[in-house]
Amino acid sequence: MKILVIDDHPLIQEALKHVLTELDASLELIQAHDASSAHAALSRTSNVDLLVLDLALPGCDGFDLLADLRRDWPDIPVLVLSATYDRATVEMALDLGAMGFIPKTANAHVLIDALRLVLSGGVFVPIECSATGSGPFRPRTGTRSQELGLTPRQADVLKLLVQGKPNKLICRDLSLSEGTIKVHVSAILRALNVHNRTQVVIELARRGVRLDATAARVR
Repeated sequence: MKILVIDDHPLIQEALKHVLTELDASLELIQAHDASSAHAALSRTSNVDLLVLDLALPGCDGFDLLADLRRDWPDIPVLVLSATYDRATVEMALDLGAMGFIPKTANAHVLIDALRLVLSGGVFVPIECSATGSGPFRPRTGTRSQELGLTPRQADVLKLLVQGKPNKLICRDLSLSEGTIKVHVSAILRALNVHNRTQVVIELARRGVRLDATAARVR
């Protein structure tokens, strides 16, 4: 497994290194400290499984970098790790395609839970952005996408939607027309009783839904 951590604080990098080895003893951890070193690392390294991104980096806007990463490497999930985790910040990150958001105040167990959930195709958000409760969010035993009342094709669309892909890329990956994708997206919104893509991600996290991350992903 390869994980790229983009954070300019050496202590955070070192702490994450110790935590991530608990996730996978054979983990290859790649470190970057700003936007340019992140792009360079991704350009020379193949088969990166996950990006862990700090939004507060020197010389760039973290949201702009997140958008760039999702555009240039759309098949690599991004987990945001940030000291700022108000609802607006979390929702902006999810809207730009992040599959999870972890406050830097979270303990090691929560971080590992979040990493496992995102790597398995799930989504992770602080409980402050779910319907109820407060404090750190711990993912529950997941529901499968088939249990949401979706057809197999709608489930495929949902997997790509959660990855932050726009309709045109979903069309390409599934060889469907844009009109058909719009119909499927509308059905997904109705099934989850939400109004937009960001709310889809939050609702899936609230329900503890785990998606098959490999079924619809192009590597």
